[in-house]
Amino acid sequence: MRTGSEPTTARSPLRMRFWLSVWGLLWAAAGTALFALAERPGWAIACAVLCLIVMTDLMIVVHRLHQGPHYQPGPDIPPYEPDHGDNTRRH
Repeated sequence: MRTGSEPTTARSPLRMRFWLSVWGLLWAAAGTALFALAERPGWAIACAVLCLIVMTDLMIVVHRLHQGPHYQPGPDIPPYEPDHGDNTRRH
């Protein structure tokens, strides 16, 4: 049930996801380079694929961060009626 305090207490995981993606990108890139230098092509390809996945995730996160905050109802909007699961409205 919505309590009405969500806009003041909600936290977005996008910044954490951004930094975890940066961390993963560094490790995947380092793994790609080191496995390529060690002549382990299978592991180098696996790390390169992981690097591409992490870069895609990073681009999505940056795009969503640039979108800014989305609409959330303020404290003047009353809490929603809880879902009773029976598709009928109770008054």
